[in-house]
Amino acid sequence: PSKLDLNPVLRARVQDLLQERWSPEQISRRLKRDFPDRPEWHVAHETIYQALYVQGRGELRRELAGALRSGRARRVPRRQARQRRPRFTDPMVMISERPAEVEDRAVPGHWEGDLILGKDSASAIGTLVERSTRYVMLVHLPHGRGAEPVRDALAATVQRLPAHLVRSLTWDQGSEMATHRRFTTATDIPVYFCDPASPWQRGSNENTNGLLRQYFPKGTDLSVHDRQHLEAVAAQLNGRPRKTLGWDTPAERLDKLLTPTH
Repeated sequence: PSKLDLNPVLRARVQDLLQERWSPEQISRRLKRDFPDRPEWHVAHETIYQALYVQGRGELRRELAGALRSGRARRVPRRQARQRRPRFTDPMVMISERPAEVEDRAVPGHWEGDLILGKDSASAIGTLVERSTRYVMLVHLPHGRGAEPVRDALAATVQRLPAHLVRSLTWDQGSEMATHRRFTTATDIPVYFCDPASPWQRGSNENTNGLLRQYFPKGTDLSVHDRQHLEAVAAQLNGRPRKTLGWDTPAERLDKLLTPTH
């Protein structure tokens, strides 16, 4: 039961204000302001809408729906599912379209990326992990985590490696990748996007981000770490032997790929 079900005095007050052509949001805000010490009178505007529009509940008189500015007697979703706006202006290529060679980790050069965020999401560090070697690169973001600073910093970071060791990048659908098409144009590296709420699709990166929290705790200001410190942290992680690599280190695995065989 909603508060309007349980509190007839509150219900009558809301009805009166609807008759006065107050919107549900105006009612909600003023009740909180006028009765700050009476939380039982604090009702969300969504609750008022539900009371008006849900059939058969009877919390509010049905005729009151006509007092709303829309004049509608039933609620209409703001956007139908088929009209839902795409996440980015440039269409995403989803992880399901990623080449099969990426999945089995047999071919090096496929990277997973993400941001770890600082206090109040005001600062960030970019993280890149190569899938076959677990090699980590940290991306310094002194100009913030907007789409353009992230794009430029990522491009500068990946271009430090030979082209055959950067074949693709997989990322989640964070707004920092809004200019992914321009990143691909500048670097010739395709970007694949994970499904929503599916962090396991970037498992190597998620695991590495957990390790990085030892160096960059949650709730701290990440902007205090300069590029040299990020490189030192990455070097330490890349120097740790990994069980998944048969106790090789990521640095050793990458070195084998960089050293020409005769």
